[in-house]
Amino acid sequence: MVIGLTGGIASGKSTAARHLRTLGAHVIDADVLGHRAYEPGTPAYLEVVKTFGNDIVDADGKIDRKTLGAKVFGQPENLTKLTNIVWPEIRRMAEAEIKSVHDADPSKVIVLEAAVLFEAGWEDTVGEIWVVSLDRDAAAQRACARDGVDKVAVQKRIDAQMTNEDRVKRGEIVIDNSGSLAELLTQLDEQWQRIEHRLPREVS
Repeated sequence: MVIGLTGGIASGKSTAARHLRTLGAHVIDADVLGHRAYEPGTPAYLEVVKTFGNDIVDADGKIDRKTLGAKVFGQPENLTKLTNIVWPEIRRMAEAEIKSVHDADPSKVIVLEAAVLFEAGWEDTVGEIWVVSLDRDAAAQRACARDGVDKVAVQKRIDAQMTNEDRVKRGEIVIDNSGSLAELLTQLDEQWQRIEHRLPREVS
């Protein structure tokens, strides 16, 4: 079984993924795959440099994410060009890892942790979608406390994403993270137990 785990900034999605890993899940982090997509020599790297210019390449031959970011920040057309290059490559790597894990152990639960699961159109790569839910103000407060950043800046980043309400509408399982860490983990444990009860029937 493949679970798509998503949520907004400071929603607790990464905390949820770490806990699911301790329970036995194989976690695929889309952010990690995204960094791999930018590695020199990869198809996405070559296409990004071709599209945005050699000035985004630093002295070590790597893509300077800040320079690239300056070319796409606040420019929807350029951002779309970038995601059209990178997102398919992330999907390709995720699907390859899913296949590899399933080939080795068909009963293994796989979690694809992806903030942009819906935006990138990856819903069809997973069997069930879990949304870690946290309202905008609480997310902004937690992000400020965690990262030591300005609240207004965080709110702008949150507002640039899909809303929490839209994610909840599209998810099948909603994990409410408005309470304590213990409450978050309890919900995850309950959903994990539900899945474990189903697995023998799915594998047999």
